[in-house]
Amino acid sequence: MKKRGIKIIIALILFIMAMAIPFGNEWINKGIYIFSYIVVGLEIVLKAFRNILRGKVFDENFLMTIATIGAFAIGEFPEAVAVMLFYQVGELFQSYAVDKSRKSIASLMDIRPDFANVKRNGEIIKVDPDEVQIGETIVVKPGEKIPLDGNVTKGNSMVDTAALTGESVPREIRENDKVLSGCINTSGLIEIKVTKEFGQSTVSKILDLVENASSKKSKSENFITKFARYYTPIVVIIAVLLAIIPPFVLRIGDFTDWLYRALTFLVVSCPCALVISIPLGFFGGIGGASKTGILVKGSNYLEALSNTEIVVFDKTGTLTEGVFEVQKVEPHDISKEELLKLSAFAESYSNHPISISLKEAYGKEIDNNVITDTSEISGKGVVANVEGKEVLVGNEKLMQERNIDYIKCNDIGTVIYVAVNNKFAGCIVISDKIKKDSKKAINDLKKHNIKKTVMLTGDRKNVGESVAKELNIDEVYTELLPDGKVEKIEGLLKQKSTKGKLAFVGDGLNDAPVLAISDIGIAMGGLGSDAAIEAADIVIMTDEPSKISTAIKISKKTMGIVKQNIIFALAVKILVLILAAFGLSTMWEAVFADVGVSVLAILNSLRALRVKK
Repeated sequence: MKKRGIKIIIALILFIMAMAIPFGNEWINKGIYIFSYIVVGLEIVLKAFRNILRGKVFDENFLMTIATIGAFAIGEFPEAVAVMLFYQVGELFQSYAVDKSRKSIASLMDIRPDFANVKRNGEIIKVDPDEVQIGETIVVKPGEKIPLDGNVTKGNSMVDTAALTGESVPREIRENDKVLSGCINTSGLIEIKVTKEFGQSTVSKILDLVENASSKKSKSENFITKFARYYTPIVVIIAVLLAIIPPFVLRIGDFTDWLYRALTFLVVSCPCALVISIPLGFFGGIGGASKTGILVKGSNYLEALSNTEIVVFDKTGTLTEGVFEVQKVEPHDISKEELLKLSAFAESYSNHPISISLKEAYGKEIDNNVITDTSEISGKGVVANVEGKEVLVGNEKLMQERNIDYIKCNDIGTVIYVAVNNKFAGCIVISDKIKKDSKKAINDLKKHNIKKTVMLTGDRKNVGESVAKELNIDEVYTELLPDGKVEKIEGLLKQKSTKGKLAFVGDGLNDAPVLAISDIGIAMGGLGSDAAIEAADIVIMTDEPSKISTAIKISKKTMGIVKQNIIFALAVKILVLILAAFGLSTMWEAVFADVGVSVLAILNSLRALRVKK
């Protein structure tokens, strides 16, 4: 860009000199014009000849070369230089725009770690992340990037996740917490047990997604590529006919006048604005999305997102936290603290999610010396002797089997009944917590005129329907196995319009088949499974379902910019082409129609990069 800028400034000074200073000799002025042209245009001319030798004749370099050399041939020296000068200004704007778009996406490349501090034989060795094996321990100092995915085994710290999620607020991590590569350790020293090789790590996958995003073209981009392929040779043939038929066949006017018109026609016809601005618009949209923690794997998916009519959600881990928590403690002739304590002690030997949630709710150290005779009753619960008391913790079946007179709880969730010495002691309700922004996500989608929101879940009917009602979801299907989800998606795909799209949002391993068959698969990437991220077309790195409406908003804005560029560029070109054919426009108007439109379209495309958080 710097080199091109210097060339333009030197050529512009020479051009102004030739126009403004009367040297007294016409050939001196012409010589300065030619020198100015060589400075700014030699690169384009040489490129045109190289492309002709390769068989690539009809491109913008060829059009600019023919038009400007033709202008010199008919004595229009100032216009020949002006065309090339302004064309290079347009190319400078293009370089700037592409560079800015690339930088916004390439900012993600900063997450690539340069090294890993690995513990081997009691020493800390600095190695390439590729050389670290699963199960090895790495040490991450304050200010360093976390090079590989793993679990914290020692220390606690704050990590900056902005590069992955777009979130500016650091997250606190402690022992046993899962950490993702690409985050920056901002405070304490931590040790991490590696769970994935570098090639399979989060940072590696994200970089791969970004690097390959531009390879998947949208319908708009494919249309412009095909359009330019046929359009350019057609306008060259029209220009040749325009220069030959009127003066030699129809005997109208002289050849110089019609040649000037034909050359003007060529300058106008260059499809630069379309060829440059449309891919740049999509590139900007993908870059803008990445800033907010939304990774789009290709411009075709960004375009499809703007036509979304139905959004289908998985429940657990997508609309809910995917973590079971004690929501309610209802004691009966006993204190809440005692009820929780006895339940946690009885369940202390189990690793079941419900047992873990009871122990976390109790929140104190469990003395195993006071627990004896623990036994599990399959499908019903556990029985244990705690501090000399027989404690039963389980479902209704366990209470009925032991003839315990219990009070039935009708709350939504998993209900745990507790009895002490064969007397009912109360119940505890455990359920999955709805994410903070799930309601906002559904409301925002309805504002974007999404025709239908649907939730699919393998959970029980009363739980699924309760979540759907709370979030105002239109339809819910419960107790589904993975093949059942696929079946429901196939049915929903038939309900959309011809141009409409169905998006599925999920995070689990069992969501991968559904993500793959949907028009647009959206995965919750922060804590989602690898299979779901691989199968998805769009990855939400923040795990926030509300980001789906942000992605749709970015998509619609990008498509609006692309359509504006197509309509504006074609309208101006067609108008000036007609004027050029009838001799009503000069090369100056042609320069505006080509370079001016390109610059305006490029600047318009840059708007796609700006995304309000």
